[in-house]
Amino acid sequence: MTRTARRSELADFLRSRRERVTPAQAGLPPGPNRRTPGLRREEVALLSGVGITWYTWLEQGRPINVSGQVLDAVARTLRLDDIERAHLYRLADVPQPVETPAVTDAPAVEPEVQRVLDQLAPYPACVLNTRYDVLAWNAPYAVMWSRTLDTPVAERNVLWQAFLIPLCCTPFGADREAELADMVATFRAGYARHLQDPEWAALIDRLSAASPEFAAMWSVHDVAAPVNRIKVYRHASAGDIAVSVTAFALLGAPETRMVVYTPATDEDLKRVEWLIAHPDAHQADHIH
Repeated sequence: MTRTARRSELADFLRSRRERVTPAQAGLPPGPNRRTPGLRREEVALLSGVGITWYTWLEQGRPINVSGQVLDAVARTLRLDDIERAHLYRLADVPQPVETPAVTDAPAVEPEVQRVLDQLAPYPACVLNTRYDVLAWNAPYAVMWSRTLDTPVAERNVLWQAFLIPLCCTPFGADREAELADMVATFRAGYARHLQDPEWAALIDRLSAASPEFAAMWSVHDVAAPVNRIKVYRHASAGDIAVSVTAFALLGAPETRMVVYTPATDEDLKRVEWLIAHPDAHQADHIH
């Protein structure tokens, strides 16, 4: 990845965070005739204790030197959380106090990992990389997410399937929009380490062209880390299935995580087991 590419991403990120903070949140009066959403550049500079020209150059992505102390001040002004602050440091080429070593996506998983996946049945489980490519899975996962796996390898990507599947056939429950927004934010956090990776760029371009919804979420510049959560999987034959999503980093395979979907209740487990016993059950109530 080049410094120019990181600086361009930094400029977009700072602008999006500045526009998100209201004058009231920053302790400033709203003032008349404000045409800028959120804070003005000069307000960020004043609150951060830096020069307006210097901050303007930073937000424009110019190749200026910046210290961690100054980045911390800007991060506080823009109300960045820990994940966003780490993203800011990475884009600005400044080492964090505890720096994570640079790593790349793992193309495959070890046989031992596959054995662990298989032993987790009847709980669905898979291995994803930071680009959301599905690298490995067990039999229950193959039953629940057959549409993702029954595709060419290039499309065996959770993000691609999530945004491209017709809304009427989505496997997401009522929290679909929040779920997709969280996935995009996690994806962008990983993207900061792969700005010049052609595979990442191609996926982003394809998704943006194919899904206006993805393009809109991508333009927001939110970043997040994977978190454990409850997710509702919608299946026309088995009914809604609530699962607890738990992710485990795989130390032997950088930038990969094992994701386990634990049924939330006994009834949810029964529905998963029914699906495993009926792998040909229709996921949707109609066919396109």
